[in-house]
Amino acid sequence: MDISENIKKYKDELPENVRLVAISKTKPNEDLMEAYNAGQRILGENKIQEMTDKWETLPKDIEWHMVGHVQRNKVKYMAPFVSLIHAVDSLKLLKEINKRAKQNDRTINCLLQIKIAEEDSKFGIDSEEAKEILESEAYKKMENVKVIGLMGMATFTDDEEQVRSEFKHLKSVFDKFRDQHPELTELSMGMSGDYQIAVECGSTMVRIGSSIFGARKYN
Repeated sequence: MDISENIKKYKDELPENVRLVAISKTKPNEDLMEAYNAGQRILGENKIQEMTDKWETLPKDIEWHMVGHVQRNKVKYMAPFVSLIHAVDSLKLLKEINKRAKQNDRTINCLLQIKIAEEDSKFGIDSEEAKEILESEAYKKMENVKVIGLMGMATFTDDEEQVRSEFKHLKSVFDKFRDQHPELTELSMGMSGDYQIAVECGSTMVRIGSSIFGARKYN
């Protein structure tokens, strides 16, 4: 697996307005450095402890994205450095992120995760709940957290039409929200298997792991 070749392939293929988040979970630092040396600066992890360990040893100009489900009691570990949290699915979690960001004297950007897939296993909230969060007094008072967009994961299926309709649905929710909240600029959707459809449907950020780094090894 030539990581730098793969990074180059995606950078050449993706439109200028779409950012590549290289999902480096379970991968060793050597692999991450190969991606880094190929010019990749955005890395995504799904476990806070692993991301923190990597942050401590790798170059400081890497933008770390937390793409997995976040437990509130672990937010404090990533608050000093995380650039973007993709999977915020409650006001309680936003409050915790705001609190920990404030302790670190920074502002943390977040995406609200909208559930668009049919599978029960995917986390997320519906668009009504997301709207309530954005319009809540509690959120408006938060000074150290900023929701800058939405994230969603399509159903894991070979049915491209279903995937396309889920992504289109999320894009329409995003457009509707943006009329009211112009600060929403990012739409994170699309992974190794469906990123092309996601880009067609208006994604600004794709999360690609196995097609860059090879299959994951889980212990």
